[in-house]
Amino acid sequence: MKKHIPLLVFSAFVLILAGVGIFNHFQSKIKYNDNFVNGNSAGNLYNAGLFCESDGTVFFANPDDKYRLYSMDLNGDNLKKICDDTVMYINADSHYVYYVRNNENNSADFGFFSFANNSLCRITRTGKDLTLLDPDPCIYATLIGNYVYYLHYDTEHATTLYKVGIDGEDRQKVYDPYIFTCSALGQYFYSNGTETDGALYQYDTTTDQMSKIYDCNCYKPIVTSDNNVYYLDVDQNNALVHTNIQSDNPLTLVTDSIDLYNVYGSTIFYQRYSEDNPALCMIKNDGSGYKELASGNYSNINVTSHYIYFTDFKSGQVYCTPTDNPGELTLFHPGAVEDK
Repeated sequence: MKKHIPLLVFSAFVLILAGVGIFNHFQSKIKYNDNFVNGNSAGNLYNAGLFCESDGTVFFANPDDKYRLYSMDLNGDNLKKICDDTVMYINADSHYVYYVRNNENNSADFGFFSFANNSLCRITRTGKDLTLLDPDPCIYATLIGNYVYYLHYDTEHATTLYKVGIDGEDRQKVYDPYIFTCSALGQYFYSNGTETDGALYQYDTTTDQMSKIYDCNCYKPIVTSDNNVYYLDVDQNNALVHTNIQSDNPLTLVTDSIDLYNVYGSTIFYQRYSEDNPALCMIKNDGSGYKELASGNYSNINVTSHYIYFTDFKSGQVYCTPTDNPGELTLFHPGAVEDK
């Protein structure tokens, strides 16, 4: 009887190893989305995508730690470092965070391509299994379902529209002209113009085809549900316009020239361009409720359900104010976590 004990121990050991192997296989298997989830809001992505709210968590570029990828609760509690990359264009689904690595920059100046480290990455929401989806310079990344659409740069074709699967497969150029991918709604994203005009176009990610849906001369459009559209009107020196595609009754909300803006619910936050009197302002989507939040130049207007975040253009300091009752800006200092 005793002679069978080593055999039983060996058999048990083999079963344990097999179980561990199966567990690791399923743990490492890519988790796909079963619908056309959109990774971040259009307004945030137009503003460098430094904040992204997803399933009760905010993923963000932490100004207190060289803009590395962090997470926190909606109220700012439970601060965690996700990875040591300096990030922008953050997107998230229920399993992963997607972002453009910007390690060459390490500052509040989130400009165009940093030709060394603007690569496209994926990581789990808890900071594991960092995967490089595209090593080349990338910008304006947008998650739509199981693909990330983004602008890709290489020396042969310059800047073109690319897509890549969230598993890193099927990376390919899908459109030659330079177009923004930020305003996603289900399977579609919306962009201003092609090579020949500034009309509003709809891009269908199931077919990778573009079609004109509204005749205007717009810049950085934001399309919301019920066919509502906001855009900067090039013919009016980038005045802010709202319309509905079905009713076709454009209303100029702000006649000032606008540098950048973000839409959250029925409120619009924007930076007024002026050589003498620039200001960070807000207005309701019907044109009422104008309020100047702060004088001066601000950039990177990012909005979550609890706070609006802004970057002072001159100092690089990040400020915030409550979304439900915007008022005086306070410095955003979440703190930092020891290196992972």
